[in-house]
Amino acid sequence: MSVARVRAACESVVTINVTPFDEGGAVDLDRYAALVDRQVRAGIDVVTANGNTGEFYALDAAEQAAAVRATVGAAGDAVVLAGVGHSAKDAAAEAADAVAAGAHGVMVHQPVHPYQSTEGWVAYHREVAGAIPDHGVVLYVRSPLLGAAAFRALAQACPNVVGVKYAVPDPIALADLIRTLGSERLVWSCGLAESWAPYFWLSGARGFTSGLATVAPQRSLSLLHALRSGDFAAAMAIWQRLRRFEEMRARRANALNVSVVKEALAQLGLCRSDVRPPISVLTETERAEVADILTELQVAAPATT
Repeated sequence: MSVARVRAACESVVTINVTPFDEGGAVDLDRYAALVDRQVRAGIDVVTANGNTGEFYALDAAEQAAAVRATVGAAGDAVVLAGVGHSAKDAAAEAADAVAAGAHGVMVHQPVHPYQSTEGWVAYHREVAGAIPDHGVVLYVRSPLLGAAAFRALAQACPNVVGVKYAVPDPIALADLIRTLGSERLVWSCGLAESWAPYFWLSGARGFTSGLATVAPQRSLSLLHALRSGDFAAAMAIWQRLRRFEEMRARRANALNVSVVKEALAQLGLCRSDVRPPISVLTETERAEVADILTELQVAAPATT
């Protein structure tokens, strides 16, 4: 059941939750749970803990485990994915711990080792998938060097590998992969958020990941609805509206990726804007720009009583 749910989840808006910090710099689990609850109440049905927008590599093992448990506790009926990574041994252990805590599956971060072979990439993911054979596994792919043979080998070896979060900015390469491999065995999702979602949809992706959806979930869901309906004029109109937020995140080789999302949430009164090194907070000028974008998107702070 978990494998099937994770497979279906790849065809939706998959939020990548931020990790809020308190005044002392510790993970604020109450704020974390509240952010997840807000997304789910808005209609989001897939939430990811410990993604890159969640500052995965800036969290220690205990913090990562706590983030998974906070997500599971707040997500209700939504599918919960847990980001895992580091060494193959560590990633497998993280995966086993996440599903024991109630996660439906995992998203495996692209290995960060500077020296990688296709065979080694397959072996890495086989070790993780083998640790949770009854739960779904989604591959997070950022390398353009991975070809159809690697995906085919992994799909044949691991039945619970069901999805690919494809984050290579090349919709033609994605279309070629799907044409070669077919669209039945693996579900492909746009791993580059709303900016690329319409183009990846035409290539065969059927969902997308999103940090924006933690801020304005209805906007992301409206884009998915337009794409599913085949109304590409409407989809591109929504895309234009969301474009400024995503382009700001992408500045300086994605240096602002997390900071923009957290600043937007902070301006909405939902969490602090603090981030951990090597990320940095926005400048005053950039904060003003975020405020302007929120006004354009018609996203307002929640009413208080």
